Amino acid sequence: MRVKDTLNLGKTKFPMRGNLPNKEAEWQKAWEDNKLYEQRQKLNEGKPTFELLDGPPFANGDIHMGHALNKISKDIIVRFKSMDGFRSPYVPGWDTHGLPIEQQLAKKGVKRKEMTMSEYRQMCYEFAQGEIEKQMAGFKRLGISADWDHPYITYQKEFEEAEIKVFGEMVDKGYIYRGKKPVYWSPSSESTLAEAEVEYKDIKSPSIFVAFKVRDGKGVVDSDASFIIWTTTPWTIPSNEAICVNPKFIYAEVNADGKKYVVAQERIQFVQEQLGWENVEILKTFKGAELEGLTATHPFYDRESELILGFHVTLDDGTGLVHTAPGFGADDFVVGMKYKLPVFSPIDAQGRFTDEVPEYQGVFYDDANKMITERMKENGSLLKLSFFTHSYPHDWRTKKPVIFRATPQWFASIDKFRQQILDAIDNIDFKPAWGKTRLYNMIRDRGDWVISRQRAWGVPLPIFYAENGDPIMTKETVDHVAELFGKYGSNVWFERDAKDLLPEGYTNPGSPNGKFTKETDILDVWFDSGSVHAAVAKQRDNLTYPADLILEGSDQYRGWFNSMLVTSIAAFGQASYKSLMSQGFTLDKNGVKMSKSLGNVIAPSDIERQFGAEIIRLWVASVDSSSDVSVSVDSFKQVSETYRKIRNTIRFMLANTTDFDPKTNAVAYNDLRPEDKYIKVKLNDLVKNVLADYDKYDFADVEKSVVSFIVNEMSTFYLDFAKDVVYIDAEDSHARRSMQTVIYDAVVKLAKMLTPILPHTMEQVWEYLKEPEDYVQLAEMPEVEDIPDQAEIQNDWEIFMNFRDNVLKSLEVARGDKMIGKSLEAKVTVHPSAELKAVLDKIDSNFGQLLIVSQFELTDQELDGADKYELADVLVEKAQGDVCQRCRMIKTDVGSDNDYPTFCARCAKIVAQEYPETKSEDFDD
Repeated sequence: MRVKDTLNLGKTKFPMRGNLPNKEAEWQKAWEDNKLYEQRQKLNEGKPTFELLDGPPFANGDIHMGHALNKISKDIIVRFKSMDGFRSPYVPGWDTHGLPIEQQLAKKGVKRKEMTMSEYRQMCYEFAQGEIEKQMAGFKRLGISADWDHPYITYQKEFEEAEIKVFGEMVDKGYIYRGKKPVYWSPSSESTLAEAEVEYKDIKSPSIFVAFKVRDGKGVVDSDASFIIWTTTPWTIPSNEAICVNPKFIYAEVNADGKKYVVAQERIQFVQEQLGWENVEILKTFKGAELEGLTATHPFYDRESELILGFHVTLDDGTGLVHTAPGFGADDFVVGMKYKLPVFSPIDAQGRFTDEVPEYQGVFYDDANKMITERMKENGSLLKLSFFTHSYPHDWRTKKPVIFRATPQWFASIDKFRQQILDAIDNIDFKPAWGKTRLYNMIRDRGDWVISRQRAWGVPLPIFYAENGDPIMTKETVDHVAELFGKYGSNVWFERDAKDLLPEGYTNPGSPNGKFTKETDILDVWFDSGSVHAAVAKQRDNLTYPADLILEGSDQYRGWFNSMLVTSIAAFGQASYKSLMSQGFTLDKNGVKMSKSLGNVIAPSDIERQFGAEIIRLWVASVDSSSDVSVSVDSFKQVSETYRKIRNTIRFMLANTTDFDPKTNAVAYNDLRPEDKYIKVKLNDLVKNVLADYDKYDFADVEKSVVSFIVNEMSTFYLDFAKDVVYIDAEDSHARRSMQTVIYDAVVKLAKMLTPILPHTMEQVWEYLKEPEDYVQLAEMPEVEDIPDQAEIQNDWEIFMNFRDNVLKSLEVARGDKMIGKSLEAKVTVHPSAELKAVLDKIDSNFGQLLIVSQFELTDQELDGADKYELADVLVEKAQGDVCQRCRMIKTDVGSDNDYPTFCARCAKIVAQEYPETKSEDFDD
């Protein structure tokens, strides 16, 4: 018999390595086959509901690390809530309409104009379907638990019906109108864009100073003078209708090298430097208000340009006089309406001049810049041309510049219910808190919403036109169309004539012959996703309205957060969500936003193949995602080290509770040893903090707390000295069962607390526990226990742990001095302070065992050569005696039992009890 056979060495089949890349898919299939999501929902029936409403990703392309960050964060929250007393269904969704899918079909050679609209839209539908299946597989591979069999998709009939009914509510309240004013227009997409679809990038633009000759100075400005404007869009000069000045600014007529010009007085020096004037004399000054009603002559047309007033004019750049073309600028349009100026916008959908400007007909607007500046150079009105780089709006899909272009569009009037939205924002909880200010300011400052788009793939605007051109748009007609969409899908709009889409027997005075036409534009896709509250939360029996939480990237303040709030307030008078949480973007290791075009993307699938999805999940839990997050392969390597610590520690705990049955072997709290009570208290503290952090969505604090407990309380303290108990003591001894009680309890609670983050690993752990639930995902979160003496225990052990630090420091010095090797070679003698003495007397434990030294002694005598600390004087010496063959401690009582001459008295007693027939000669080394 070997000495080793008398030890209770921990054994477990729980593997040291997770083999996550291979095993995760097997576990996921088992969860799906056993319908774990459905089982969890059934368990939670009747409980309070917590609904996290999914913001729909666009169905185009493989999932990226930003998707992973977002979906895993949601999964952590939903899993936690589901295990913490809530019914928390999670319905995943997809946004499917819009330009990106049309572009993908174009790349595949699909020619939209060579087929019927229904045929083309069917191809879009099929493409979106394939992308959803691909992305769904990617999300499932991340371990996301959801109602995958019943997702919501914006092309679904029931979704389109509910969306149109939201539109109908807004029609009924008078929020929808048709107008012609400048909107973001993308020539590359041939469509209007919402503000959320615009991004800014630097471009090189022309910078021109142009002289407009005075036409009628009305005695204020000399007739031989010229007004100077500055602009970066020469192509808009043909559409100039006015020159705008600020009524409060002072303007000056100057003589510059023999010619008279008018500029803002504060901008004279700037203009002089730009135009290279040598001699400048101010002839007279006047307030901007005095210039109202004066006229100038267009630089190359025999056309008046009126001087008008506007407070949008600043002195930050230019001349203080602003070239105004109401057809191509938001401020220009607003001030132009005041003065009843024409809205002249001679640019077509592709960005080319129309026949309204014959000399430039068919010319792309950017190409016209050179032609127009050359024309003004020839007639002397161009004072300077240069180029500069500046930030300019671009189409976020095509990455090409956009323009402001006035076209007839359908709008939702934000002004009519803006205050309601702002009041609602005050009652929404934001994380991070600055999100409230950001969304509030966006709503406060946003203009009316352009809801029409000139595309094919989307939900049609349910508007008809009478023979006289009047729009027909009532709640009755809109709701009728909604019902048709719910029955047949929105393709019915393109498959039937207008008269067959109207309510039966419908007549309209504007169409005495019963002839109707229908709108060809579709709804802005943000109206699609913004209607999720009506199409999903209000429609599905298992969901609630308003949602408890929405969680998306910070770009959605101008996107989904915005449209969801606007449509809900407009249609139903209340916010569609109670809490809003935003996350930053994923950046590469150099802090650059990840992008396929830059080649700096790390795909989740790559990390899954190398490390496993658990490592991505643990990474998500470990980072502060409230701001932008850097991602690199090295970061996943670091996280995998943390995972290894968690796994190996839990494996040790499982190995040393294999023979422990919680039903028959557990020791009651009052009977636990002091050190076991201490860890029980620390575990209880951990449960309290983790539950609170989960409730605050602070996953990083959850991860930090759990890892700290595993490393500091367990691995480097409790489990370190545990070997001398669980290995050495008799199998059924009180000390061993007391310690196993706490270790087992800790494994169970850690498994539950870590399940939202590491569901694959914790299910594997659960297989080795003796708990009633088949899956940890069907268990409940641990509860915080009421431990009456918790505060007292924590206070006492905090003092002991500080004392332990002192001892470890002294042992390290002794090791450095070559007095000892490992700590079991040491004898520690302690002269404690009164405070420490009181604590040690109260704890009354085997302190040598806790400190992992062979011999420990307390003394009330002064110690020569001791290390002096505030709590105690500590003397480290080499332990005297022999090494026990069984416990490996140096003891003076080795051989005191003649039957076991190589064992210390403790080990001899244990072996004699456990193996009464054995003698020393029965043991091999």
